[in-house]
Amino acid sequence: MSTLNPPLVADARQAEPRPGPGARPRRRRWRTTLTGYLFIAPGIAGFLLLVLYPAITSLYHSFTKWNGLTPAIWNGLDNYVYMFTKDPVFWPSLGATAYYVLLTVPASMVAGLLLALLVNRGLRGVRVFRTIFYLPVVLPAVAVLTLWKYIYEPTYGLANEVLHLLHLPTSMWLGDAHVAMPAVVIVNIWGVGGTMIIFLAGLQSVPQELYEAAMLDGAGAVRRFIRITLPMMGPILVLQLVLQLNGAFQTFTQVAVLTKGGPGTATNLLMYKIYNDGFADFISAPQLGYATAEVWVLFVIIMVVTAVLLRVSTRYTYEGDAA
Repeated sequence: MSTLNPPLVADARQAEPRPGPGARPRRRRWRTTLTGYLFIAPGIAGFLLLVLYPAITSLYHSFTKWNGLTPAIWNGLDNYVYMFTKDPVFWPSLGATAYYVLLTVPASMVAGLLLALLVNRGLRGVRVFRTIFYLPVVLPAVAVLTLWKYIYEPTYGLANEVLHLLHLPTSMWLGDAHVAMPAVVIVNIWGVGGTMIIFLAGLQSVPQELYEAAMLDGAGAVRRFIRITLPMMGPILVLQLVLQLNGAFQTFTQVAVLTKGGPGTATNLLMYKIYNDGFADFISAPQLGYATAEVWVLFVIIMVVTAVLLRVSTRYTYEGDAA
């Protein structure tokens, strides 16, 4: 019997199934996939905890009566019905927001592009001008806005002093319902250095060979700008337009420091109204549930405007070669 054991063991080993030719690559793919998910796990966890969960809870609270201190009470669509039909401040705030967006976005885009064209020229000392134009972006926002508030002061402010020296009529500036919003827009345009830097990067990425060929064909500066610069910067222009729109719809600090939403509701932007509804009266009558509903309305507006903009821009934007 002992002489039969080795052949039996050998036969048993031969009978064991061997891994197929595709088993090892499959294991390698699974290992690679698992490693990839382990690397992105912190990002996924952060998204779930810091983005998705707050979004879901805020959507729930938008249908509740909630003050942030006691349990939320479900009230269905009451917040939205009151917002669109009974709130005397909502529609003026939405109109003021639209007015602000229509003023500040085109002005910031044009000012940023003009500054980028200026500092893109190979002039002596151009780096100093780039630093000066970008400086407002890195300065403390509240300190800068407080300075602007003194500039707009009707009695001894610098703005009226300059107008007086030029023998021009002075203004109440932030105290005038017709001038307050343009005054806030001027402050926003003053801090256009970030837009300038992005446009400058786009200008420097345009191939110089295109300009040289256009100059050989006799194209002037304006024609080169229209036919070469703008089409080649199409994606960057769209990016900046989307960023400017999102930032304008969510403007808060400028209004909170300069005007407090006044005079009347002239500068009471929707973001500032949301803050007032949810936090300004937190001790007496907080309305966090209603403020959350306003946040979702603002979110939907921004998403719709952005989607329409991206849909339209794809028809007129140069994307470059597929390679």
